[in-house]
Amino acid sequence: MTQRAAAIIGGGVIGGGWAARFLLMGWDVRVFDPDPDAERKIAEVLSNARRSLPGLSDVALPAEGKMSFHDTISSAVDGVAWIQESVPERLDLKRKVYQTLQEHCPMDAVIGSSTSGFKPSELQGCATRPEQIIVTHPFNPVYLLPLVELVPSAETAPEIVAKAKEILTEIGMHPLHVRAEIDAHIADRFLEAVWREALWLIKDGIATTEEIDDAIRYGFGLRWAQMGLFETYRIAGGEAGMRHFIEQFGPCLEWPWTKLMDVPELTDALIDAVADQSDAQSGHLSIRELERARDDNLVAILRGLKAQDWGAGKLLNAQDRRVEGVICLPDDLGTPIVTVERAIPLDWTDYNGHMNEARYLQAFGDATDRMMLLVGCDADYIATGGSYFTAETHIRHLDEVHAGAVIRIETQIIAGAGKKMHLFHRMYEGTRELATGEHMMIHVSLETRKASDPGPAVAATLERVAKAHADLPMPAGAGKAVGVRS
Repeated sequence: MTQRAAAIIGGGVIGGGWAARFLLMGWDVRVFDPDPDAERKIAEVLSNARRSLPGLSDVALPAEGKMSFHDTISSAVDGVAWIQESVPERLDLKRKVYQTLQEHCPMDAVIGSSTSGFKPSELQGCATRPEQIIVTHPFNPVYLLPLVELVPSAETAPEIVAKAKEILTEIGMHPLHVRAEIDAHIADRFLEAVWREALWLIKDGIATTEEIDDAIRYGFGLRWAQMGLFETYRIAGGEAGMRHFIEQFGPCLEWPWTKLMDVPELTDALIDAVADQSDAQSGHLSIRELERARDDNLVAILRGLKAQDWGAGKLLNAQDRRVEGVICLPDDLGTPIVTVERAIPLDWTDYNGHMNEARYLQAFGDATDRMMLLVGCDADYIATGGSYFTAETHIRHLDEVHAGAVIRIETQIIAGAGKKMHLFHRMYEGTRELATGEHMMIHVSLETRKASDPGPAVAATLERVAKAHADLPMPAGAGKAVGVRS
């Protein structure tokens, strides 16, 4: 198959994002931007995209395309299938660019504009072939967020619309076909309404920028992220659905809650339209099914934010630390030490309905990390240049565990002298043993990345616990390898 190419006209934040999206999806990319720093700026955007975009996929991405920078528009657009215009939001400039583009580009190439403000009919004003031009408005970062508002005019050729949808879908994006031209399209109209209301709240001294951001990132922003507006409100209507929600909360539209008081009258026709469209969107799911989907999605989003220690995830991490309290060795070292107590989250289960095998390793890894903390190998110690690396792991899966189950991991130190820390973990739900994990850890110098003796305090604590555990029976399965019977 002939390698396809896209031309990026304007290599700023949005143009650079488009370049990265096409390139990492296997397209050759040609960039025109008179800015002498364009190559450096796009390289920095591309570095971020290479770091993040592949992590969204569980399969290998296509082989990366080739990127080239061009001194003229004519050389950039020669033979390309897609042209993305991302020049500054000046109508005269954009029209001048289109005239040059159409002198040199293929007649069947899609010419998409990243504009957030202009309608396609305005862009087409001086064009040689207006039917070739369409608005393809993305959201930053283009290489991660899939939405593209696809806005044709009455002049845009149907085959250009179809080709644009096909290509955008091919590179992993969601083309939202906006059927009628309107200022700011669809999404930015919502953003503008929120932005204007936020400015009023600040001007009137009611809220700060941080308080407004908190209202979004800790509340409705999380709901919108996974269900949008109408499906969220459908759930708020309970078993009676969207029509009940409108009947219950519709009168609020007349109350002076907002500075933006130009609201539509809730006529029967409008109520019917909203309710019927909501039924078509979500009516195949019961309210309980929608609630379960919402909860699963919110858990996944919030746990992702926890991993980044950001937004609502940072709050959850702080709450974990409050609940957990001070981390210290128990007074009685004559029994295995409880290193993990937690519920199994929704996103830890697999297609068989039980905990994914990789999560057993994560749970046992958490137990190992806790034992490292208990013996003094904490962040301050690691900052001095020493830590423990895992040399070998053996996990036995003894019984099933499902989402919501509360597990407990008890850890026994089998050996803790010199450079070695030999741990044996047992996972329980109540008295039922679920799995065991055996880990051989080696102390290393982070400077040389070679085995080294631990610091005196860590060595002394580890030896004290290992000595106390030496009187415990050797755990069943310790030292065992995968058995193969002839």
